[in-house]
Amino acid sequence: MADSVSEMLREEMECEGLFECFHGLKPLDERCFRAIAAYDAPLTVDEVAEAVDRERSTTYRSIQRLLASGLVQKEQRNYDGGGYYHVYRAAAADEITDEMQAMLNAWYAKIGQLLQEFEEKYSSIDTNRLSDTDQAST
Repeated sequence: MADSVSEMLREEMECEGLFECFHGLKPLDERCFRAIAAYDAPLTVDEVAEAVDRERSTTYRSIQRLLASGLVQKEQRNYDGGGYYHVYRAAAADEITDEMQAMLNAWYAKIGQLLQEFEEKYSSIDTNRLSDTDQAST
């Protein structure tokens, strides 16, 4: 990922790259999301692990990051004889988009505030005094 906004604007990005940008997710997290989103029916951790060819525990940690980010939802399924297990489905694309748009709007407002503070702080510098200092040093 780019280190600056200007670098980010020059890079080619895919829509899944937004997960890293907005949520700090890892490539495996993106793979797990794609695997979950590819199916209409919800998947167990074991099914996702098989789809991404990773260990169950590694996949479980990735799914937990997706849950924390709101990108997947967890549902409980009960066994007939007692007990339960969890399955995971992708959150609705419009919900994910709305949440990322809200984060982007909040970031934009914060950057706007910082730019205003920058302008207020540095517009008070006497540019004539700086020019005089530059000429004196030459």
